[in-house]
Amino acid sequence: MKATFIAMAALAAVSAASVPATAATPGQHTEAANMEVFGEARAPIGYVQFCGQFPNECTAAGRGRTYMGLTQARWAELDAINRQVNSTVTPVTDLELYGREELWTYPNRYGDCEDYALLKRHMLIRQGWAPESLLMTVVWDENGEGHAVLTVTTSAGDFVLDNKRDDIRRWQATGYTFEKRQSAFGRGRWVWLRGDRPSAMIGVGSTQAKK
Repeated sequence: MKATFIAMAALAAVSAASVPATAATPGQHTEAANMEVFGEARAPIGYVQFCGQFPNECTAAGRGRTYMGLTQARWAELDAINRQVNSTVTPVTDLELYGREELWTYPNRYGDCEDYALLKRHMLIRQGWAPESLLMTVVWDENGEGHAVLTVTTSAGDFVLDNKRDDIRRWQATGYTFEKRQSAFGRGRWVWLRGDRPSAMIGVGSTQAKK
């Protein structure tokens, strides 16, 4: 029954996300369930400042790559928390809310894309999810703008929780180009998701609120 559910959940996620084409991410193979990583990257400045404000969220030693078993109960938790945060937080840019281009924090009714993802991660950890399986991720969206999402690494592949949509999609079906994400080895480290390891730093959510 468990194996049947995993197969059905994965198929449903792919089917629901079949419209957008996956943007090319150098070094990634779209047939792979889980994304590859390509060495250490610089953390976004907003994340570094977030760690200064909430050090306990960033200093724990990670255990390395962790793939949570995707049971029916776990899938329901992902879906419920993704929808709850998306429905209760109003999208507002950091510039509009704080008067600055880049500020990562937990949302208080209002927030930018990274704030949604941070809150989802925090809530899932409190539900017993391994922190190493919940990775803040920076992408280029369908408009070529920086955007932040939460990648969840599971036994059925990498799934993306996004404030732009309530359905949970496989990484290949988002239409995004993946840039970098938190390292599963913890301590505030980040890793490249692009095989060409670009040196440019990008901001997320600074152009418009993502919803």
